[in-house]
Amino acid sequence: MHLSTLNDAELTYCTNVHAGESLAEVRALVREHVTAVKRLVAPSIPFGVGLRLAAAAAEELQQPQALAEFRAELADLGLYCFTLNGFPYGAFHATRVKESVYEPDWLSPARARYTRHLASTLAELLPQGVSGSISTVPGCFKPNAAAPEAERAMAFALIDMVAVLSDIARSKGRHIALALEPEPECFLETTDEAVRFFEQQLLGRAALSRLAEAADLEPSQAESVLRRHIGVCLDTCHASVEFESPLAAYRKLGAAGIAVPKVQLSAGLRIPSATPEALSRLHAFADGVYLHQTVVKAGAELRRYLDLPDALAAPPEPGAEWRVHFHVPIFMRELGVFESTQSDLLPLLAELAQAPSCPHLEVETYTWDVLPDEFRNVPIEQAIARELGFVLNALGSAAAGRA
Repeated sequence: MHLSTLNDAELTYCTNVHAGESLAEVRALVREHVTAVKRLVAPSIPFGVGLRLAAAAAEELQQPQALAEFRAELADLGLYCFTLNGFPYGAFHATRVKESVYEPDWLSPARARYTRHLASTLAELLPQGVSGSISTVPGCFKPNAAAPEAERAMAFALIDMVAVLSDIARSKGRHIALALEPEPECFLETTDEAVRFFEQQLLGRAALSRLAEAADLEPSQAESVLRRHIGVCLDTCHASVEFESPLAAYRKLGAAGIAVPKVQLSAGLRIPSATPEALSRLHAFADGVYLHQTVVKAGAELRRYLDLPDALAAPPEPGAEWRVHFHVPIFMRELGVFESTQSDLLPLLAELAQAPSCPHLEVETYTWDVLPDEFRNVPIEQAIARELGFVLNALGSAAAGRA
């Protein structure tokens, strides 16, 4: 029985909200935080975990004994793992992360090695009959994609990873899909850019030929294998910050035949009309840890800023709408003078509740530690449980409306 009980959908939250880079730290946060969340939302059934494994922990888990001990501990705690966050490679808390979160990228062999470690680990943690997913960097930080042949190089590195996942499926009977996560200021920033990359690069003749050779496939099999093992992780905050409807993005990917193995359920900051008071209070969200890309809509024009301080330093556009890549709890429709993009999330949840099959659903509000104090006045486990409850209520209401 899954937490969502809906179309066999898997629902969890991402442990990137908790600090922990080494395997010992990951095991500790599972015992302290994940089990506390389980007691609140799934006390009598197994609880699926969305693990964030940094490169250090993933490396340690290549040791068979360490992996066996970790798998046994998860089982003892009533937990199982079905999805991994393979986006942040290194330290992700209490230090300056900013644009270094994209390094190493898919132009670097280190990214491929790290992702292979994640795949081999997940193949051992997955329960029989449960599919797995790994979310990853959407290629690279946008400026790095300008180099000649960068797109082709990233496509070929991803094709080689698909070959690894295809081999895992054949040899271990475990299906795992890699999911590229579009994000503002990245190579894949919008849904249109993701569709173009798939159609022009990953599904191009050279890439499919490389896959057929690397995975020992008949050429006629290459496209279907690629579509099964690589797709897009739709982060609803990222889409909303780009002024994209997450529902429209989901439908556009489906129309293009691009899989969505995972949806990260998240909400960003929205300022419907940039008043002096709102902009003044927005400084409280400009922390020194994470990159908070900002998109300002003035009329029909979208102006993009790499980070919130850059946007705040620009000449203001009276009445413009601002959207900020700052993940806030999804149950918060309003945050003082601000709004969240929660209203963009709800139509997608309604559609997923009525779909014959559903992607992995993962609540991802990793910025809890840097959220202004007035918005985090409860223990983190209670906030996570409330987010999961919000999703369950939205799915349940939509399913009841269908009936």
